[in-house]
Amino acid sequence: MRKALLIGIDDYPNLPLTGCVNDASILSGVIEKNGDGSPNFSVRLRTNIPKKSELKGEIVELFDGKGDVALLYFSGHGYLDITGGYIVTPDYEKHDEGVSMEEILTLANKSEIKNKIIILDCCHSGAFGSPEVSGGHVAQINEGVVVLTASRSTETAAEIDGHGVFTGLLLDAIQGGAADLMGRITPGGIYAYIDQALGPWDQRPVFKTNVTNFTSLRTVTPPVSPDILRKIVEYFPAPEAEYPLNPSFEYTNVDVAKPENVAIFKHLQKFQGVNLVRPVGEEYMYFAAQNSKSCKLTALGYHYWRLVTEGRI
Repeated sequence: MRKALLIGIDDYPNLPLTGCVNDASILSGVIEKNGDGSPNFSVRLRTNIPKKSELKGEIVELFDGKGDVALLYFSGHGYLDITGGYIVTPDYEKHDEGVSMEEILTLANKSEIKNKIIILDCCHSGAFGSPEVSGGHVAQINEGVVVLTASRSTETAAEIDGHGVFTGLLLDAIQGGAADLMGRITPGGIYAYIDQALGPWDQRPVFKTNVTNFTSLRTVTPPVSPDILRKIVEYFPAPEAEYPLNPSFEYTNVDVAKPENVAIFKHLQKFQGVNLVRPVGEEYMYFAAQNSKSCKLTALGYHYWRLVTEGRI
């Protein structure tokens, strides 16, 4: 069972936002299905929840019971005081701003669901997992919990043109930008994608986790099909081997091109396109073939070569 609770709140008295509901709604449409249209998450989308008690009840229900994955996404206001961080609800009052991040972490830590993923797009969200009672230095995260936040505890989370900057990048990542060569999109891959997209002067995302392996949040069509990827060990019987090329591999050489070599060359060019293979002595694979050079595995290519060799692909 994979379930997701997505929350977007715009309607704050005196402090309205404009993009949180829209961001949560778009994310809902993306994660409920994988790239091939197969079911992914069972999504509950809640927008403009008016009361703290109602929001807390939804989060309690999300982490209740057993299952494979529970995903919590919140977009709205965040607040930080001397006791820690809060996700804010429209009924906020002084000294009672909303649901505390520590409460949410406690629910996730105690949940029997195998994987708990918490994604927060709000100001000061980096306080999650580092309660002020510990001086903000200890991340009290149990096994199976992953936390991805839009900013550090001291930072605000920006909106541009009515959309959260963080969620915009999250959507790009989960629609395929963060996919690995098997088409899997994991929390680690999403963080790496967002981290690289945000410059050193921008808000900085925070990633906290205690897992032995990442669960896939969504799958998309891989850039190289697994059946072709497995041929990497056929073309390179050893990781240091080079595959010799010649003009018969290039289909434009109509007088000498061999269909079997042209088919292999297309695979090798796919490998180069995803940085698994590089030509030796030439900048492009075309010239490596034309000049009877060779190609070899990159460091990433060796990684996938090993996975295929070990029967993990």
